[in-house]
Amino acid sequence: MKFTIKLFIMICVLIPAISSTQVQTTGGKQSVEMELQNIRSSLFGAVVQAYKEAKNEKADILAPKAYAEATEYLRKADEDFKKGKSLEEIRKNIQLSLSKYEKAKETTKLANVVFGTSLQARADAVNAEASVNAALLWKSAEDKFFQASQILESGNVNEAKKRATEAEKLYRNAELQAIKITYLDETYALLKEADKLKANEYAPKTLQKARDLVKKAELELENNADTDVARISARQAKREARHAVYLATKIKNYRNSKNSWEDLLLEAEEPLKKIGSSLNYIPGFENGFDKPTEEILLKITDYQINNTKLSLDLFDNQQQNDLLQQRKTELEGINDKLRNQLGMIEKQKSELDERLQEQAKIREKYDTVAKLFNTNEAIIIREGNDFIIRLIGLSFPVGKAIIEPQYYEFLAKVKKAIDVFPNSTITIAGHTDSFGSDALNLNLSIQRAESVKNYLTSNVDIKSEQFEAIGYGESRPIATNETEAGRAKNRRIEVIIHPKYKGDI
Repeated sequence: MKFTIKLFIMICVLIPAISSTQVQTTGGKQSVEMELQNIRSSLFGAVVQAYKEAKNEKADILAPKAYAEATEYLRKADEDFKKGKSLEEIRKNIQLSLSKYEKAKETTKLANVVFGTSLQARADAVNAEASVNAALLWKSAEDKFFQASQILESGNVNEAKKRATEAEKLYRNAELQAIKITYLDETYALLKEADKLKANEYAPKTLQKARDLVKKAELELENNADTDVARISARQAKREARHAVYLATKIKNYRNSKNSWEDLLLEAEEPLKKIGSSLNYIPGFENGFDKPTEEILLKITDYQINNTKLSLDLFDNQQQNDLLQQRKTELEGINDKLRNQLGMIEKQKSELDERLQEQAKIREKYDTVAKLFNTNEAIIIREGNDFIIRLIGLSFPVGKAIIEPQYYEFLAKVKKAIDVFPNSTITIAGHTDSFGSDALNLNLSIQRAESVKNYLTSNVDIKSEQFEAIGYGESRPIATNETEAGRAKNRRIEVIIHPKYKGDI
């Protein structure tokens, strides 16, 4: 006789608990719905997480076939669950879905390497709103890229790369067309408005800055040079043109009013007062704006650090809650007869107990790694059980991949962090800002990742085959490329530690 979810719910509700840890059910619709939700969480937790990870890695674009098959198996499992069909069939579809999502993620990893510059061209076209302002070119590029992804899944890497290169050219053309429409056309209109408002008299510096940026963007577009510079310049030109219009209007009105310079400066202090108040800080302006600005930035940094810690605590609590919920679900309503029907329930219980213990050890190791670095050296991030060490304290000479001697001591700390997980695998990821050609940036990011990999493998006890170096070029920014500070953040190396499920925890 097949064991169904409906039968399981009836047993959970009607049969008295034998286990001392069982929670008494109260009966009724609410109790049944709660049991159903608990079972669903236990069954679908892993596959839902796999779906989220695959989606986040853009597997729907880079591995469309495997992603679609995985999603269909998940849809079928969900449909069967709602209909109360057998757990055996539901678990079968969930396992098939997990397998396909894993395959999709592996293909996506390969695609990020094979399609590196094409992916960046696509991202740039998205930023320029090419799907709206260059719709036909965008569609042609998307069709060509989809073909490349399908061919890559079939195993023909060379042909896939050829199609992706064709898509890249289309994306770049779409981006250029979109930049002209999205930014420059409106900027020209704003400059005309600024002229009518006599911005050359009231805000000459801002107006000139807007004009210079327009010329820079036009030159880049005309020469088909660096589209990142063209897009950023065009966007900044639009912003400064609007800024000139605002300043001209504001200054003209201020001159015609009875307000004094003191009134103007006091008015300028108000935004910082409001921001300070929200941070429980009262700024003083007796020496100008510099000190209160620095104090506010420090407080914001503290909040960001605390937010990271709270996010980690929330993640840990959610994981532990999920594991405890699975444990509770498997304990409730279980008797000797039911154990015989469920087969491997005891093994599953012990595995959950182990995972709960491992979760606590993972957090301990995270704390150990975090204490190795100060805030100017590295930022530690948790993604699942992975540890990302963002080496903000490491930089390279412009256009080079040489590790300079002053960073050896810092990299020794990275070695200590890796030693905390002796059986793990390590990914060294290189990233650049968006200035310069996509191909050169990708190559530079790979070279820098390789340099760090070679240095670390010569100084740690972990085997070199456990290390992987990969470059993403400019494709994964963490800050805006429109400012020098943002570009500095994007030029980075990340050491990603992948602990195994067992053995090194």
